[in-house]
Amino acid sequence: MSRADGRNPEDLRPLELVMGYNAWAEGSCLIQLGNTRVLVTATVEDKVPPFLRGQGQGWITAEYGMLPRATQERTVREAARGRQQGRTVEIQRLIGRSLRAAVNAKALGERSILIDCDVIQADGGTRTAAITAGFLALLQALTRVGQRVKFTAPPINDRLAAVSLGIQNGQVLLDLNYIEDSQIGVDVNVVMLGGHQLVEIQGTAEHGAFDRQEFNRLLDVAERGVDRIIAAGREAFAGGEDLIAAR
Repeated sequence: MSRADGRNPEDLRPLELVMGYNAWAEGSCLIQLGNTRVLVTATVEDKVPPFLRGQGQGWITAEYGMLPRATQERTVREAARGRQQGRTVEIQRLIGRSLRAAVNAKALGERSILIDCDVIQADGGTRTAAITAGFLALLQALTRVGQRVKFTAPPINDRLAAVSLGIQNGQVLLDLNYIEDSQIGVDVNVVMLGGHQLVEIQGTAEHGAFDRQEFNRLLDVAERGVDRIIAAGREAFAGGEDLIAAR
């Protein structure tokens, strides 16, 4: 099955990872996945939220937003509305949970990493792109921290990436663009560590239902996609290997 953009079912869109895109942040990554572009920055603060003070562990949190012309029509800034939309809150919580799963909070010490994800252009898969770039920005930031302090243990358990998938007419498709996502029968996002341990799965049958065999096929394709994304991340940023426990 050939897709509308000419890709094979298990092909990723063209992927580019630009590290250090922001000159001021401790870590940053611009991810370009087809026509989806997300800029992620990582800010390090030598403090933790009040509920973690005195516990000797760190914290990672994330914020997510879309620029007004990230989509075909201009959207109103959420700040102008005076509140965040439910979708925004759900996505930034997903990003925070995912990154925390990849980190040894005790090894971080009492410091926080703030991950800011700004969608410059959206064409499907913005949340999974933000997670992938968020991990690389986090790794770069912790590499800089490691240049001035000694961690008691590797602060990162394993590499992390995320992919979107779908099933259409019985065929598993990897890395959906917006047109595919809007028409797909089954829509799934998978967040996974480098060792293929699952961090989170978000899946919905938009039309009808899907069975266990199809679900297993989805996960097999997700593993192969995550492997390719993680390999691209290693190539984009070769530093920080000594900070990762699973090397």
